[in-house]
Amino acid sequence: MIYFDKVSKVYPPSMVALQDISFTVEPKEFVSLIGQSGGGKTTLLKLLLAEEKPTEGTIFFESVNVNDFPRSKLPELRRRIGVVFQEFRLLSNKTTFENVAFAMEASGRTPEEINRDVPHVLELVDLVEKANHFPHELSGGERQRVAIARAIINQPDVILADEPTGNLDPLNTWEIIRILKKINELGTTIILATHNKSIIDSLGRRVITLEKGKIVRDDKEGRYVL
Repeated sequence: MIYFDKVSKVYPPSMVALQDISFTVEPKEFVSLIGQSGGGKTTLLKLLLAEEKPTEGTIFFESVNVNDFPRSKLPELRRRIGVVFQEFRLLSNKTTFENVAFAMEASGRTPEEINRDVPHVLELVDLVEKANHFPHELSGGERQRVAIARAIINQPDVILADEPTGNLDPLNTWEIIRILKKINELGTTIILATHNKSIIDSLGRRVITLEKGKIVRDDKEGRYVL
């Protein structure tokens, strides 16, 4: 479970990014965050990852106060939270297989585990045939699927997807959403930040709407309403 308890974030000198935010995300939920640019979506995700600290309030990941995590243990927290970005962030000199394997190597996994697990994840995102291709040889949609594979390879409890379809055409957009839904159905919590109205309206899942750093709507089966 994820719990934001009266969380505010103010950047110096006085820019309010989030104001008195409280909400809970249950295990295996699929939650979308919507709102205009500057509404606080990315700040909220950074707080959960402990990349930023709140000015006020507390963030719990299960029973652990994220703010109290010592720096030395942050990698342990972040292994349980996979992240998918809009701009892919792949290593250009590594193949699809190697980009995904790199996330396992960073977590101290053995070569045997890597050779066993990477092909299974590439199958999940329909990239088995592209295992030996470099990023420049892949389409935008394929590169984003590599990024998703990398995010889920260590079997995190939660995936944070920050505008994952922002650079993609409609066909690849729906492929990415299909994969995120499949990952969710397998038991992983998904928190999706997006501006895409058609995605939100088609999902029929929970929608949290942020406006000027505040939650203005929280609908169980929401639509894109701003």
